[in-house]
Amino acid sequence: MYIPNPTARLGEEIASKYLRDKGYKIIDKNFRKGYGEIDLIAIDADTLVFIEVKTRTSAKFGTPFEQITRYKIKTLERTALFYKKLHPNLPDGLRIDAVSIELDSFNNPSNIELIQNVYG
Repeated sequence: MYIPNPTARLGEEIASKYLRDKGYKIIDKNFRKGYGEIDLIAIDADTLVFIEVKTRTSAKFGTPFEQITRYKIKTLERTALFYKKLHPNLPDGLRIDAVSIELDSFNNPSNIELIQNVYG
């Protein structure tokens, strides 16, 4: 079983709460298929949403969103379609969102951003 690093795990917990507060219903976490992984899977209204969470403690290597490459988005799309095939009873509308989390020196979120419909 895949266990994300502590910063990633914390970011996913923060993102889950943030998204729930925005009305998303989190239904799965850390879904893995050989070629890809999806951090969070949720339902937002009548749409099945696959969420990439990027968490950073500094901007040394760029912002969290800058770490989501076109290749990563393509991998997310492929993994999302596989997940949907495994769960045909879930909503037919599909979307990929991204959450950026920046942590301060005490591991508290200093900035959280959501981008809906991230496509490469």
